[in-house]
Amino acid sequence: MSTAPNAGRDRISPALLNRRSFLAAATAAAGAALSGCTTMSRPQPHLATPAPQLNQRFAAMYAALPDEPFPVPAIDVSKVDARFLRQQVSYATPERPGTIVVDPDSFFLYLVQEDGMAMRYGVGVGKEGFGWNGRAVIARKAAWPTWTPTPNMIRREPDLAEYAGGMAPGLENPLGARALYLYQNGRDTLYRLHGTNEPWSIGHALSSGCIRLFNQDIIDLYNRTPTGTPVVVLPSRPQLVASST
Repeated sequence: MSTAPNAGRDRISPALLNRRSFLAAATAAAGAALSGCTTMSRPQPHLATPAPQLNQRFAAMYAALPDEPFPVPAIDVSKVDARFLRQQVSYATPERPGTIVVDPDSFFLYLVQEDGMAMRYGVGVGKEGFGWNGRAVIARKAAWPTWTPTPNMIRREPDLAEYAGGMAPGLENPLGARALYLYQNGRDTLYRLHGTNEPWSIGHALSSGCIRLFNQDIIDLYNRTPTGTPVVVLPSRPQLVASST
């Protein structure tokens, strides 16, 4: 199955962001197989401090959303690595505008735009052995979706059998405020782009496979992408291991 070349070497657009000092090298992780959308363990955050004016911009971008059916709390952007906050960047890719490209090794999702630009979002991805890559389309969209664990998830975590009939929407629901359902050749891949009730997980490979975004970001992406939007999830690059002599 073909995928787009990894184009993670982006740069912040000078028109949108005037400072780049907070950008750090992208983190590596993710894997390859099938399952669900829950988190395995909690990491320590890796922070990069943006300039004060950007901090204010980001704070407004990630403010509370009290008008949602389940009011979404604000995100404390001072506790988030700034490279994982939503921003427009230069992005070289052969994919056409309107395509979503997920780079799991860099923990970035790109919504390709005109003129070599993209809207970039930080994401959390599947831990090793739970990732997926390939081409799909968004065949279904849901606001405040019900979450149903897969049979594999229930076998691994029997307590999830309580939700075999579905978990009601809400802030505790693992799919968060929105979900975009990925289909391939007319069949549900069981992978979703969705919100999260664990914002600290963004920038890490911890989930059971799905691509998670801050609730504020999945709402933004949901509003920008109609059903039929093509999605490319790039394969994770093999990690080099130094051999001992």
